[in-house]
Amino acid sequence: MPTPDTGIHSSFSSPRRCTATVLLAAAGLLLVAGCGTDIGQQPQTARPTEDTQKDFDDLEVHYNAIRTDQLTPEVARAYGIERSPNRVLLNVAMLTKTPGGAAKPVDGTVSASAHNLNGQLKSLTMRRVQEGTAVYFIGEVGISGDEILVFNIDVEPVAGSGRRSVQFKREFFGD
Repeated sequence: MPTPDTGIHSSFSSPRRCTATVLLAAAGLLLVAGCGTDIGQQPQTARPTEDTQKDFDDLEVHYNAIRTDQLTPEVARAYGIERSPNRVLLNVAMLTKTPGGAAKPVDGTVSASAHNLNGQLKSLTMRRVQEGTAVYFIGEVGISGDEILVFNIDVEPVAGSGRRSVQFKREFFGD
């Protein structure tokens, strides 16, 4: 008399199915074993999608953009920045390379503009900030929820080595 198909026993009803099941189980165990169990191992740091610095011979231009709600309330208050998921802070610094290999802050002028992928221009007014010997420039721009901005930055060191331009793109996500 034929036995009804009960599901569990059906996979072991023939030697071929039994072998396939054992091989699948063994492959699964190997995959899990290959994951490792070293909890103390540190994950690799994620790389930004684009560079955050550009070198022009002896001049380095460093730049970054973050949503202002990622700033601590103390930092935002100290620099007069509105914390919001709909605002982005652009930070730009110029450094000159010294013969010893160290980088030294450079003063000058920085202007910047931004546009989204629809071509809508976003106004950005850069202001100079000096803390000790460090000199950098910050500006804010509004965004609408999830948005990709393309920043165009022009820097001109006070030493008069000419105007340099940088362009970079960042994607911002609303909460």
